[in-house]
Parts: sequence; structure tokens; C-alpha cells
Amino acid sequence: LLNPVQTEDGERYVWCTFSEDQVDLNFKNPKVLLEFVNIIRHYLEYGVQIFRLDAVAFLWKEVGTPSIHLQQTHEVIKVLRLLIEHYNPQAVIITETNVPNRENLTYFGNANEAHVIYNFSLPPLLIYTLIAGNCRHLKTWLMSMPPAQMGTTYLNFIASHDGVGLRPTDGLLQEEEKNQMVSTMQQFGGRITCRRSREGFDKPYEMNISLYDALKGTIEHGPDKWQLQRFVCAHAIMLALEGIPAFYIHSLLGSENDYAKLENTGRNRSINRSQWEVGPLEEQLENKYSHHSKVFTQLSALIDIRKKQPAFHPNATQFTLHLGLQIFGFWRQSMRRDQSIFCIYNISSETQQVALSDINLIGTDNWTDLISGMKIEDQAGTLTLTPYQTLWLSNR
Repeated sequence: LLNPVQTEDGERYVWCTFSEDQVDLNFKNPKVLLEFVNIIRHYLEYGVQIFRLDAVAFLWKEVGTPSIHLQQTHEVIKVLRLLIEHYNPQAVIITETNVPNRENLTYFGNANEAHVIYNFSLPPLLIYTLIAGNCRHLKTWLMSMPPAQMGTTYLNFIASHDGVGLRPTDGLLQEEEKNQMVSTMQQFGGRITCRRSREGFDKPYEMNISLYDALKGTIEHGPDKWQLQRFVCAHAIMLALEGIPAFYIHSLLGSENDYAKLENTGRNRSINRSQWEVGPLEEQLENKYSHHSKVFTQLSALIDIRKKQPAFHPNATQFTLHLGLQIFGFWRQSMRRDQSIFCIYNISSETQQVALSDINLIGTDNWTDLISGMKIEDQAGTLTLTPYQTLWLSNR
């Protein structure tokens, strides 16, 4: 935690929460806080409207405490929000806190801290759901998520330049299930970063793997032929959930594990930090048979559909559906209540059927799948979903 550095006053020990090359700042010193206020104002003057507070949970330090989630940290966020909104009411604060879900939710405050919080439980839960072919935990988590107050929302993501954190699954997945997921990620070429527990043993902390490779198969059967469909299904779920969807560039491109960069740097996170040259990338995207092109084309189409739907407003109503363990579903309704979308997903590698009566479509409305254009002719009938197929059934 404390690392020696050479200063003008000789050797001093500095606080490094994460690594020796990343020194923490002392916000207890008012000059530090004031300097950051000036920096933020500088960006505001140049039109910046979104401010991401990275690892803000560790902002304030008090000897004798865990120095995480301290009340002083929340007070600093409140002050920053007050000042930022005073300058520009449209500006937004996003807090990045990779911690268990209950702790993460506290950064909304009483609608007076973060406007947006990262939904850190979603990436590991969604990966587990799709490689296990069972949506029980994802459904339980979704039902437990409180609707964000107006003016606040969730940032939904399933991949980033960092690994997939496991701490946000505490209380959501059992240890055996976490171990199954970790073992499967290793089978799919990933690396696991551990941390030393209080009991003195190494505990998996983060899964380092490209999302495309993370979804190349299942726990039970290993790699299979459904990698592309499983990958697109994951993003179709993310796109439709309450909140704002966020894409990692390598997800849009279907990038795979970068073993060369991993070997060159010796850092596990490098496996998911590829750097494309423009020429080879354009060649892949122009080749309609490459998985990179298929991923980019299909995800782009879903994004285009999503942004036209009022029912996908970040604060639109969301209700979880109960359609069994292999079908994940939820209902969204627009703020004006003039559009409903039933989002239905086969999260298994087997064809599944769903009785339309279980979805409870409004009988007087006409329903169409926004993705395929299929119209529902018989509301007493049955839907057949191929492995990892998505349906967005809309009444407008």
C-alpha cells in the first residue's frame, strides 16, 4: 500500500491503492480539492459535459478504516455535483466503483451524487447466464434493482479495457458457480487475476479475457458453434435494459484474445487491449464472411433499432418476466405509455418455445418483432426461438 519514492525532501512513502505507478492524491488537503475544482471548471469552459470519477470509492483516506466508501467521499461527490450543475445543468457525473451491488448503489445518494453509476454486476452475471444456459441469477438480480430516480440512471456495459470483476457477484453467485465460470474462462484462453484474502490465500478477483472469447461456448460442453449468436444475444440484453448502454470498442469489432500483447507486457489486462491497424481492420470489416464484419453489422443494426424506441428511454418502466430458466425476458414501457416492448431472449444452446399467453401481450394491440419484422398473428399461439435468438416485440 505504501511505496517509497524519491522527492526533493528525500525518500517519502506514498499511498498507492492499486499499483506503485499510480499514486493516490490526498483530498484531505483542501489545496488538492480546490485544484481539482479548477481543473473541472477548465474542462467545463471547453464544453465537456461528462465527468467520470474513476475508482472514486477510495478517494478519502482515514488511518484505522478500510478507506473505502467513507462518508467524506460521498460529501466530495456532492460538492462536485453542486458546482458542476451550477456551471452547466446538463453536465453529468459518472461514478466508477467496482464493488458489490449494494455498495455500488449508494453512489446515487439521494439523487444528489452521481447522475450515472456503472452497472458492475451485469458483466459477470451475463457471462455466467450465457455459458450456464440458466437465467435464474440474472433474473433475481434484475428484480432486486431499484428503478433509478428521474435524472439518474445505470451505465450498462459488459466489457471494458479492464477485466471482468468478480467482487460485484458477491451475494449473487455461489462460490461454486464463480469457480465454474473462472475455470471456463481459463479453458477459453483467459487469465485470472487474484488478490490475497484476509485468510492469506489467493482469491480470483478479475477475469481477463476478450468478451468474444468469453462467450465461445458453455460450462457443460466447452467451445461450440454458437459463439457469434451468444455474443450478439449478450449485447441485445444490454441494449434493452433500463439505463444507458455502453460499448467497448473491441466488442463492436469482435476482437479476440491478444496473446502477443499479453506476452509483451506481462500484464493480464493486456489480453483485452488489442490495437488494430486501420488497414487490416478495414479489410476484416469489408469481408462479409469474417466474424468481425458479422459482429459489427449485427450490433450496428441493433443500435439503430434501439435508438428509435421511446420504450428504451433510460428511465422507462421495466418489469421482469418469468418465462423459465432458459428464456430471459422483461417488459419496457415508454414514459408516455404509448409504446411497450417485450424483450425475449433464448439464453440456451437449444431451441426453446414460449407460449404467448405467458408473455401477456395486450390483446387489442398489434405486435411486431423490431429485429426480424415478424408480426404476431395469433396471440394464443407459441413463439419458437432458436439458440440465443432475441425478440423485441413492440406495439408500435
